[in-house]
Amino acid sequence: MADTPNEESARDGLFSFLSRRRFLKVSLVAGGAILGVGGGGLLALRGRAPKVDGLRVLDAHEYRTLRSLVEVMLPKTEAIPIDPESMDLPRAFDDFLSDEPEHNVNDLRRALVLIEFGPLAFDKKLTTFSRLDMAERATHWQEWALSDNLLRRQVSIAMRKFFNLVYFDHEQVWPHIGYPGPSMKRPRSVTP
Repeated sequence: MADTPNEESARDGLFSFLSRRRFLKVSLVAGGAILGVGGGGLLALRGRAPKVDGLRVLDAHEYRTLRSLVEVMLPKTEAIPIDPESMDLPRAFDDFLSDEPEHNVNDLRRALVLIEFGPLAFDKKLTTFSRLDMAERATHWQEWALSDNLLRRQVSIAMRKFFNLVYFDHEQVWPHIGYPGPSMKRPRSVTP
């Protein structure tokens, strides 16, 4: 059947130079460029993290995320006037990961990415967790524990369990919580 004049003019129109193959190539290149700009935008949003020496598993960005997390989870208070920064709890997390199976390490690293980009993903804020001020960060993190999203609650529980375990295991915290220390270390009282 011969082409009608309308069909011919439609083929000879604005996009007549695009064959199917050329269209697919252009689409793939354009899609890659959009993803590249998006990925570059995420990297720019994340910013630079200070260099940290001696890490075994984590990178500087993951370490920074954990430091920001510890600041809001275990702040210095009147009841426990100890700055958790002095304990270097993110390094304890790095040491813990060094002995874990690869699948656990990968899951926990993904959790750190989710935490860092949580304000963008869940609150639609053009910032990252580490860049929020302390009050916003504390509120954002508290929402994780109360979220309807199971994954957010699971990440929150895992991080709270780990850091509470490591924090309250430090001898300098014990007097503030009324723990006399392991019974093997305590002097025995002699009864007459």
